[in-house]
Amino acid sequence: MPVPQPRLIVFDVNETLSDMSPLQERFEQVGRDRHEAATWFAGLLRDGFALTVTGANPDFAELARGSLEVLLAESRSPGGHEDAVAHVLDGLTSLGLHDDVAEGITALAEQGRRLVTLSNGATSVAEALLEGAGLRDRFERLLTVQDAPAWKPGRAAYTFALDACGLDDRAAALLVAVHPWDIEGARRAGLTTAWINRSGAGYPRYFSRPDVEATSVLDLARQLG
Repeated sequence: MPVPQPRLIVFDVNETLSDMSPLQERFEQVGRDRHEAATWFAGLLRDGFALTVTGANPDFAELARGSLEVLLAESRSPGGHEDAVAHVLDGLTSLGLHDDVAEGITALAEQGRRLVTLSNGATSVAEALLEGAGLRDRFERLLTVQDAPAWKPGRAAYTFALDACGLDDRAAALLVAVHPWDIEGARRAGLTTAWINRSGAGYPRYFSRPDVEATSVLDLARQLG
């Protein structure tokens, strides 16, 4: 398969660029199992997708808070959980990048690629993440589905991003994500796709394969270059 040469690269943010593993420690600090961080985030996405299917466009921050309140309420310890909820959610705004991201983004930018982000979360989270790493100026736009008709992986989210960037040729845009569901949504919307597979996991057989598979953002830059 020929390596695509996209004019626009659209990056997912949560887990694709950001390293969310520090949230595990936040869960431990409020007396929960560290593995519940993944349970919480998966449940948050599930409920967001469900609301999207019904025609809603839920606010990510509100859903994050609400789903965390439900999870922490399952604790057998008495009393409220407001402080614990706040402590975990504060961690979302102080995440760093995966180790491969800064060098990979720099390489892609130096290839002359247009770079944007498209997140189901708030623009402010992407802004803080990239500003903190000194990479904000590498990105043309930071987009959020809060300004779109629907969450990813709905087709309208990807259409919104391309319209915002003034790109008519969908195949000239490459969606980059660690999430196979995001890859599938983008493919069905007509974009080319790249899967960042840091863990060496297998790809779900019920989804169409991505156009590119890379072990890191830096590996992606090397393949495209």
